[in-house]
Amino acid sequence: MVTIRLAAEQDYDAVARIMRQVHNMHVDWRPDIYIDIDPILPYDMYLAHLEEQQVIVAEVAGEVVGLIIYLTRNISGGPMRERKVLYVDSMAVEEQYRGQGIGHKLFDYVLRLCQEQQYDGLELQVNAKNAAARAMYEKYGFTEKSITMEFLGF
Repeated sequence: MVTIRLAAEQDYDAVARIMRQVHNMHVDWRPDIYIDIDPILPYDMYLAHLEEQQVIVAEVAGEVVGLIIYLTRNISGGPMRERKVLYVDSMAVEEQYRGQGIGHKLFDYVLRLCQEQQYDGLELQVNAKNAAARAMYEKYGFTEKSITMEFLGF
């Protein structure tokens, strides 16, 4: 059974381990951009997210196996309509638990949070090479808002 809850300080080691797994994928895909550093999520930054209640974890049999770290973005001014957007900064599931619906349970929690706290939108970025994550987001109804392009032919 999967339990979704706010993270606690004692979850740091598990969160850092799972974040490392996902970061390793990014380093493998794009070593020209990503640096192999450790920790990916420094402890003080983790504590700051906890203080704002911005870390949600998925737990199976008492073990943290997935997480979402999010931010609230209040958009206003210029040509933009005023909006309160929940931005998913990081989403990760332990390697051996991927494909078992844990990411869906985390997103279901976030969707309820968006409704309860009256967010106007839910946004995230996904690595273009992460087909599995992109497929999951598309199943939820996410659509492309913008596309970042790069030129490396110098």
